[in-house]
Amino acid sequence: MKEVRLERTLRLPRVGDGDTFDVVVAGGGASGLMAGVAAARLGARALLIEASGAFGGAATRNMVAQWLGFYNGEECAVRGLPLEFADRVVKRGGSIGFERYVLAEATTNPLPLRRFAFNPEIVKILADELVVESGAAALLHSRVVSLEKRADRIVSVAIETEGGRLTIAGRCFIDASGDAVLARHAGAACIGVPAGEHRMGMSQVFRLSGVDIDAFRAVSRADKRAVALAGIASGDLFWDVLSVAPVGSSDAICLMSHIDGFDSLDPSDLTQAELIGRYQVDRIATYLKARMPGFERSEIAGIASHIGVRESVRLEGDYQLTEHDVVAAARFEDSIALGCGPLDVHEEGGRLRLFMPPKPFQIPLRCMTTSAVRNLLVTGRAMSATRAANGAIRHQATAMALGQAAGHAAVAALQRDGACMQGDAAAVQASLRAAGAIFEPSQARAQVAAAE
Repeated sequence: MKEVRLERTLRLPRVGDGDTFDVVVAGGGASGLMAGVAAARLGARALLIEASGAFGGAATRNMVAQWLGFYNGEECAVRGLPLEFADRVVKRGGSIGFERYVLAEATTNPLPLRRFAFNPEIVKILADELVVESGAAALLHSRVVSLEKRADRIVSVAIETEGGRLTIAGRCFIDASGDAVLARHAGAACIGVPAGEHRMGMSQVFRLSGVDIDAFRAVSRADKRAVALAGIASGDLFWDVLSVAPVGSSDAICLMSHIDGFDSLDPSDLTQAELIGRYQVDRIATYLKARMPGFERSEIAGIASHIGVRESVRLEGDYQLTEHDVVAAARFEDSIALGCGPLDVHEEGGRLRLFMPPKPFQIPLRCMTTSAVRNLLVTGRAMSATRAANGAIRHQATAMALGQAAGHAAVAALQRDGACMQGDAAAVQASLRAAGAIFEPSQARAQVAAAE
């Protein structure tokens, strides 16, 4: 795509009360961004609705500054629009590209893999450019608060904005909210965490300046673990994961806090979790400065504007992806994306169940659809999957692949007035293949062979 500059003369399409769109996307995170851009590139009149002030979701709002899930071992199983986005970040100087990394290095269960660390501020800028170039309409600082449904279809959504409420009609709707907002408002069956059972903990991510990244990397794994365990014992650390993503030459984005026992869909719980998260950041940053080599001159440079949520509610769709499907790399005729893991389940007390599936695994279109709402697709973290399988598909690269697939599926569904069905899979697959996306392991292997 031709690069454009965001100038006053280059505006997004205006959105007004009563407007109608072909595809309406709720949520502009990793999955929703890809969905809206993909649908618009295919010629649909698309609207992207995002509650925060920037697109990108976990990458920007939550400051999770590393994309996992592009690679399984040496196989890059996510391509198409997500890989194009990553390439743009590198070209703009926002990342050095893919690197080898040990996830959860200071824990008892470290996992070597490939990650894509980046500067979240560059991702914000390039996400804007993707949206503008695609021709999609967009609303920031806006969220869906209700909808109108007739029979088994959504007719319109009500969007709360700074200027008041808008009613927007649509033919096909994509729920990329992460919390199944559209699905729940439409009465689709969803799976939450039963009362009294553990839900995966939240994390507050923060940015430190003045970090000597090379000095930190030179510390042995055993010494890092010793510092982590001492910090937990003193009450200054809350998790033994010392996750550091470098930004530039002297900044580090740290994913080290862990807040258990709160429900992100409960407003009082979410507020309390945010306060606890910032309290933890203060303690962690002070402790690292005193005890961790490389952090002696560090200072807090930023705290994510929203706490990171791993688990809230998921669609109970036409098919539920299982851990067996992930581990056995089950084959599906209606596959529309490949996942690379790792399977990452956060148990009570911050314990990690963490491993890489043996090979890339297929994700079927049926995990996005529900017979209860025929013109709805659910993508990203709230897609239909078991708790364990969700731990393998919620990584940002997988979410982006699912988002691109949802955008293509929505456009295919427009041929039947927005009805999304498994029978669309062949058309969706052909469209994805033409866009450079992959959804079969053989495609990933072919890409590796071509690179060699």
